[in-house]
Amino acid sequence: MRRGEATRTWERANGVRGRANSVPQGAHEKIIIVKKTCAAAGQRGGSHGSSSMASMFDDLTPLQQTPGVGGKLLSLASDPAGIVNFLDMINNLEGDSGRGYYIEMSIGTPAQKLNILVDTGSSNFAVASTPHPFITHYFNTSLSTTYQPTGRTVAVRYTQGNWEGGLGIDRVSIPKGPNQTIVINIAAISASEGFYLPGVNWQGILGMAYPLLARPDSSVEPFFNSVVRQTGIPDIFSLQMCGAGVSAGGATDPPGGSLIMGGAEPTLYRGVMWYTPIKEEWYYQVEVLKLEVGEQGLNLDCSEYNMDKAIVDSGTTLLRLPANVFNAVVDAITRTSMIQDFSSGFWEGTKLACWMKGETPWRFFPKISIYLRASNTSESFRITILPQLYIQPITDVDSTLDCFRFGVSSSANGLVIGATVMEGFYVVFDRAQKRVGFAVSSCAVSGGAALSEIAGPFSASDVGTDCAGRSLNEPLLWVISYAMMALCATILFTLLLLLVMPCRRRHRSGDITDQSSLVRHRIK
Repeated sequence: MRRGEATRTWERANGVRGRANSVPQGAHEKIIIVKKTCAAAGQRGGSHGSSSMASMFDDLTPLQQTPGVGGKLLSLASDPAGIVNFLDMINNLEGDSGRGYYIEMSIGTPAQKLNILVDTGSSNFAVASTPHPFITHYFNTSLSTTYQPTGRTVAVRYTQGNWEGGLGIDRVSIPKGPNQTIVINIAAISASEGFYLPGVNWQGILGMAYPLLARPDSSVEPFFNSVVRQTGIPDIFSLQMCGAGVSAGGATDPPGGSLIMGGAEPTLYRGVMWYTPIKEEWYYQVEVLKLEVGEQGLNLDCSEYNMDKAIVDSGTTLLRLPANVFNAVVDAITRTSMIQDFSSGFWEGTKLACWMKGETPWRFFPKISIYLRASNTSESFRITILPQLYIQPITDVDSTLDCFRFGVSSSANGLVIGATVMEGFYVVFDRAQKRVGFAVSSCAVSGGAALSEIAGPFSASDVGTDCAGRSLNEPLLWVISYAMMALCATILFTLLLLLVMPCRRRHRSGDITDQSSLVRHRIK
C-alpha cells in the first residue's frame, strides 16, 4: 500500500462473532472509509536460534516406536492389532477455524450419524437430542435400543453459549477412527442458548480434556478416557487443523484436518516435534514464558502470560490473551506494522479491515511468537505464526472488497492458544507423558510458503522458574464458593430473624436458590 492510500473498515453494529468468519444475514452494517498512513519500514525478520539440537527432542518417524510410561511402547504409525490405523484417520475432520472442526460419529443402535465438534478445552461428550433451527439433524434417543439414561442432568456454560440436558450411556463408533465400538457417557442436549451457530455443520461437541472438567463432576468419564480404557490404545492423540489462511465458507471443499487417536502420524508435520510439559491435568495447561511481536519482546513479567492459566484449546477460535498482554501486543503491532493510524475497532473485533479485491495485507503486519517452556525446564522453544494466520479473511461482505478480521482478542479467563495458532502446527496431546508437542504442520502453507515456524532451544534463565505457579482449579473454587454462600446465608438468615421477630408473625420459609451452580459451569 502506498503512503496515503485509503483502506476501508467494515463496522458491524453487532460486532464480529468469535466463532464465525462470515457476516450473518440480517446484520446491520455500514462501511466507513478510513485514511491510513504507511510507515516506510518493512517487516523485520530474523531468528533467535536454530533447531539443530534435534537429538534432544523426539522426532517421530514412520513405523517407529518410542518408550512410553511404565515401559510400554507408544505406537507412532499403526497398531499391529488393527485397533488403530493412522493412515485411515488422515483427513477425518471437516470445517474451518471460524465454525469449528468436526468429525463424523455413529451413535446408538441402529447407528445415527452426527458431526461432532472437536474441543480440547472441555471434557463432556454432548449431542443435540431435540430439533434446533441451526442444525439439520439430531440424536433421537428413543430410536436407539442401547441408549440408557442415568437420571442425572448436566449444564455447561461457555464464553459464548450454553447448553443443558440429561446424561446417558450408549455405543459410539467413529468411521475414520479406532476400529472398535466404545460405550461412553453422552449428554443429550435438550436446551441451549448461543451454542449452535447459523451455517455450522456439527450437532454436538467432543470434549477431549481431563475428567476434572467433566460436568456435573469428574465421575463422568470423558470420551477419550473411555476410548483408551476400552481399546488399550496409547493415551495420546494429535490434531491437525488445515484452515490456515482460508476464509470460512469461501472454499467449495472445506480444508478440514485430522484427529489421530492413539499416537502421532509423521506425514502430517515437518521437522522436529518440540514438547512442553502439561502443568496441570484439567485443561491442557502449559507455561508461556514470553511473547514477541516481530523481533521485539513485550517486556512483561512471565506471570502476566499465565494469569489465571494458559491452555491449548481447539474449541476456541482466536488467540486469546490476558488484557495487559493483549494491549501490549496491539501496541507492538501498531509500532512495527506499516499501518500506523489503524481504527481501534479492528483490534477490538468490532470492525473489519478491507482492501480492494485481490490486494492482501500480509506485508503490513509482523510475525507473532510464543515461547513455551521445553521438556528441559531450563530451556524454551518458540512457535511463530505469520500474519496470514492472525489477520483472517472474511467472506460475504462486499463484492469489490477483501475484508479481514483480527484473530487475537482480549481474555478475562487466561491465555488461550486457539485455532488461530493451532492451524499453523501439528499438535500432539501426549497425556501418557504429560506433555503437549508442537511441530510445523504440513498443511500450513499458502502459495508454497510456510505460514508457521518453530525454533529452539533457547535459554530460559531470563524468566522465572515457575511462571504459571499453581492455579486455583475449579474444585477448589467450588469449595470457596460454597463457603461464601454459607456465610452469606448465615448473615441473611440473621437479618431475616431480626426483621421477623419483632412483629411476632409466623412466616413460611421459602426455598433458597443455589446461585453457586454458575461457579460449577465451565468457562472457556
